[in-house]
Amino acid sequence: MVHLHQKRFEELLVQAEEIAATQQRRRSEYSGSYNEVDRERLLGWTVKVKNLLANACGTDSEHYRAFVVADEPLSFEDNVARFLRTRSVFLAAKEDFEGGYLSSVRILVQAEVFSTELDQARELLSSGYAAAAAVITGVVLETNLRELCTRQGIAVGKLERMNADLVKAGAYNVLVQKRITALAAIRNSAAHGNTAEFTPSDVVGMLADVERLLEEWLR
Repeated sequence: MVHLHQKRFEELLVQAEEIAATQQRRRSEYSGSYNEVDRERLLGWTVKVKNLLANACGTDSEHYRAFVVADEPLSFEDNVARFLRTRSVFLAAKEDFEGGYLSSVRILVQAEVFSTELDQARELLSSGYAAAAAVITGVVLETNLRELCTRQGIAVGKLERMNADLVKAGAYNVLVQKRITALAAIRNSAAHGNTAEFTPSDVVGMLADVERLLEEWLR
């Protein structure tokens, strides 16, 4: 969940301080005197920060894009300058994350996307395409289970496993688990063309249940 990302921000802050402590003054026959921090540590840190920002707020976020730009080396500069730029972006992202801004923006975007997909499912259902509506609704459900697992620090896998692991983690109770299992069964029947195993009314209920679950999860 948020606590997992928070923990990682703190770990990477400590690593940034350790990198800063490796700064040394060096001299080259070609470029003269320059400052340098440990290259291998800096490379590992930047990769881990990129991964964290991608998970915490997405690769389209301002923070992620700014970090990528800051990590580009400029002509005739030492790696200390590049480290200081990337660290500044990292600290800004950490501050915004702790203030709740990064996760809030991501949740708003997700809510809008899933709402659009559920609207498409309703249109298909009203036009007589219950199977297609069930498949789309099932995809929205599974995508959100994956997101819940990521937020809880749970490994992403098959729907049944994620459903069981989320109950164990306390994300929701056994009654919700059973309902999700039933919803997944409708989706699977629709995906395999077994339309005799469910009715349009089942898909109506499926849409309502998934929408209700999203309202609880995306907040």
